[in-house]
Amino acid sequence: MTSISTADPGTARRRTVLIVLCLVQFMLNLDDNVVSVALPTVRADLGFTTAGLAWVVNGYILAFGGFLLLFGRVADLLGRRRVFLGGVALFGVASVLCGLAQEPWQLVAGRFVQGTGAAMASPAALALLTLLYPSARERAAAIGIWGATAAVGATSGLVISGALTGFASWRWVFLINVPVVVLALVLLPRLVGESRSGPRVRVDIAGAALITGAPVLLVYGLLRASETGWGEVGSTMAMVGAALLAVVFVIVERRTGEPLVPLSFLAFRPRAVANGATLLFSAAFYAMAFLLMLQLQTVLGYRPFTAGLAYLPFGAGILVGMWLSSRAVHRLGIRAALIIGLLISAAGLLLMSGIDGHDGYVFGVLPALLVTSLGCGMSLPALTVTALTGTTEDNAGIGSAVLSSVQQLGGALGLAILVTLATRRGDIEGFSYALTIAAAIVGLAAALIAAMLRARPREEFSVRTGG
Repeated sequence: MTSISTADPGTARRRTVLIVLCLVQFMLNLDDNVVSVALPTVRADLGFTTAGLAWVVNGYILAFGGFLLLFGRVADLLGRRRVFLGGVALFGVASVLCGLAQEPWQLVAGRFVQGTGAAMASPAALALLTLLYPSARERAAAIGIWGATAAVGATSGLVISGALTGFASWRWVFLINVPVVVLALVLLPRLVGESRSGPRVRVDIAGAALITGAPVLLVYGLLRASETGWGEVGSTMAMVGAALLAVVFVIVERRTGEPLVPLSFLAFRPRAVANGATLLFSAAFYAMAFLLMLQLQTVLGYRPFTAGLAYLPFGAGILVGMWLSSRAVHRLGIRAALIIGLLISAAGLLLMSGIDGHDGYVFGVLPALLVTSLGCGMSLPALTVTALTGTTEDNAGIGSAVLSSVQQLGGALGLAILVTLATRRGDIEGFSYALTIAAAIVGLAAALIAAMLRARPREEFSVRTGG
C-alpha cells in the first residue's frame, strides 16, 4: 500500500482525496435530516411516541455536535487519518443497526452511535482537507467545494428520504450509507498519509462529557416542555441542570492543563465572531427545514416524495449563492459579503413564514425557497473560511471541530426551541411564528458580524497564521 504525506500530495491524488472526503461529508450531512420525511412512517412502523420521535433527529445531532470537540482534539493528537477511518467505520456499523431496528430504543441508540461516528470523521476530514491545500487560494476553493457538498447533502437528504420511503422502505434511508463507507475505507488509506500535531497529551474527557451533557439536558427539557407546558418540574430541572453543567464546563476548562478548547484559540476575534454567527444561523436553518417539511405534508397535503422533491430547488439556490459568495468576498470583503448573505437569508425566512394552506407551489413555496437558499449559500462559505482563520498544523482539527460542533449544537437547540414555540400555537400560526423568530435570529447574526467583525484586508482572513 502506498501512502503520501498530506504536506506534498500530487495534484491528481489531492483531487481524488477531495472527492472521497466530499462524499463522506455529503453522507454525514445527509443524515442530519434524512429521516425528516420518513418520520411519520417510522412512527407507525415502530410505535414511537411524539416525544420519542424527536430523538430520532436530535439523537444524531446531539451526539454529532457534542463529541466533535473531543474527537477534533483526538484527531490532532492521534492522527487525522486514523480517527477519520475509525469514525467512518463506526458510522457504517451504526447505519446498519438503524436500518435493522425493530424497537424504538434500538433506532434512537443507533442514531446516537451514528452521531458519534460522524463526530469522529467530520473534523478529521476538514483537517485533512485544510492541510492538503496550504495555499490560501487553493484552500478557499477546496473548502468551498467541501461546503457546497455538505450543503447539498443536507438539502438532498429530504429528497432521498422521500424517494426511499415512498418507493422502498424507510430502512434504506440508513442502509444507503454502506457503499460510501466501504469506498472511503478502501480508498483513503491508499491516497493520504497520516498527520498529527506535536507530543501526545492527556485528552480532556471530563470537558467532553460536560459539553455533551449540557445540550442533551437542555434539548430534553425543551422538548418535554413542548408537551407538558412551561414550568413543569421535569423540564425545568433538566434546563437548570444544563446550565449547571455549562458552568462546570467553563470552570474545568479554565483549570485543566490540556483543555478541550484552549481559551487562546477562541480569543481570536474573527473565529469567535464567526462561530457565534454560525450558532445563530444553524439554529434558524435546522428548524426551518424541519418545520417546512411538516408544513408541506400536514397543511399543504404533499406526499413524502412530493415534499422531498419540492425542497430540491433549495439545493440549487445554495449552489448559486456559493458561486456568488466568492465574488462578493473578492469585491466587497468578507464582512460585507456576510452581512448581505445573512440579510437575504432573513428576508427569505420572512417570506417563507407567510406560506399557508392556500398557497400554491410556484407562487408561494418556490420563491421563499429560492430567496432563503440564495442567502444561505452566500453565508456558508464565508462563515467557514472566517471560522478557520489562522488554523495551523497543530490546531486544524480543533478548529474544524469547533465550527462543526457549533453548527450541530446550534441546530439541535434551534430545532428544540422553535419547534416548541410552533407546537404551542397550532399548525399554520405556529409555523409562521417560528419562522418569523428564525428570521430575527439570522438578523441578529448579521448584526453580530456588523458590530464585532472588523473590516480587514481580504487576504488576512485566508493566510493569517497567528491566533
